[in-house]
Amino acid sequence: MATSGSEDGAGREEESFLYFAYGSNLLAERIHLRNPSAAFCCVARLQDFKLDFGNFQGKTSQRWHGGIATIFQSPGDEVWGVVWKMNKSNISSLDEQEGVKSGNYVVVEVKVSSQEGKEITCRSYLMTNYESAPPSPQYKKVICMGAKENGLPLEYQEKLKAIKPNDYKGKVSEEIEDILRRGGII
Repeated sequence: MATSGSEDGAGREEESFLYFAYGSNLLAERIHLRNPSAAFCCVARLQDFKLDFGNFQGKTSQRWHGGIATIFQSPGDEVWGVVWKMNKSNISSLDEQEGVKSGNYVVVEVKVSSQEGKEITCRSYLMTNYESAPPSPQYKKVICMGAKENGLPLEYQEKLKAIKPNDYKGKVSEEIEDILRRGGII
C-alpha cells in the first residue's frame, strides 16, 4: 500500500488510513476535536454519488438538531470532500463519532479522485435506513466553513450554500458553538 517513495519510512504506512470526509468533518477544527492525528491530504471528488441529509430511522439528531450528511449512489452526480490521513488509533473514535455501533452509519470503501486525477481508496461512511430531512443552520454552516477552508470547487461551495436548512434556532453542543463563534458565524 506504500505510495511513491513513501517519505514516512517503511513501517509507518500501515499505521495510517485515508478517510474521505464530506460533512462536518470537512472542517479541520471539527475533525480534530476527536481525531487529533487527522492531517490534510487533498481535496477529492466522489463520482456517481450525491450528498443528502437525513435522520436515521426518522429520529432527529440530538447533536445537530436536523438532518445529517450522507451520500448515496447517483449516476452522473458528484460529492466533493477532503481526504484526511489519520492514525489507525483514531479509527474507533471516528467510528464512534459517526455512530457505527448504534447502526446510524456503515463503513464503506470509496474510490475518490484528487484534483490532479489520482485515484485514492478511502474509508468513508454512509447512513442507512434514513429519512431525508434538512440540516440545522449550524450544521450547514460547519460544512460550508470546511468547504471554504479547504478550497473545495467554488461551484460546489455555492451548491452547499444553497441548501435550505430547517428552522432550528436553539444551540448545538458547546464545542461546536465555540467553533462557530471563532469563525465569526454567531
